[in-house]
Amino acid sequence: MNNQYNLTLIGLITAISVYLSSVILNLDLFEKFVAFLENLEQFKFDKIIIPLLIFFVFFVTDSFRRNTKLRIEKTKLNIYKAMLSSSHHILNNFIYQMDIFKITAEDTPGFDAKVLSFYQDIIDNASHQIRALSTLTTIDENSIKSSVLQQ
Repeated sequence: MNNQYNLTLIGLITAISVYLSSVILNLDLFEKFVAFLENLEQFKFDKIIIPLLIFFVFFVTDSFRRNTKLRIEKTKLNIYKAMLSSSHHILNNFIYQMDIFKITAEDTPGFDAKVLSFYQDIIDNASHQIRALSTLTTIDENSIKSSVLQQ
C-alpha cells in the first residue's frame, strides 16, 4: 500500500469511529466540548487553548516533515553504502584478476619494467580513491567529487 496517505486514512477511520460512536451511544460530543471549554473559563485557560492548538498543529507538522527528511537521508545513506560496497567488490575482483596479467608480465623475459611500475601506480591510485570514498563523513556531491579528485 502507498504510504503517502497513511495519516489521512488513520484520520478518516478515527473520524468515522468517533461519529459512529456518538450516533450509536447518543453522545453530544460537541456540546460536551463546549461545556468543557466553559468549565475552563474559571481557570482562565480558555484564551490560551486556541493558540496552543495552533502551535500543536504546526509542531506536529514540523516534526513529521523532519522525520520524513531524516528517513529519506538514512535511506540515501544506506543506498550509497550498498553501492560503495558493491563497487569495492567489483574493483577488488578486477584488481585480483589483473594481478594474473602482472605475474605473467613479470615472468615474461624482456617485458618493460616501466610498464609494470606504471601498472602498479594505477592500481595504488584506484585503491586509494576507493578508500577515500569509504571514509567520507559527509555524503554529498561535492565531498564525493573532492575525495576522488584529490589525486
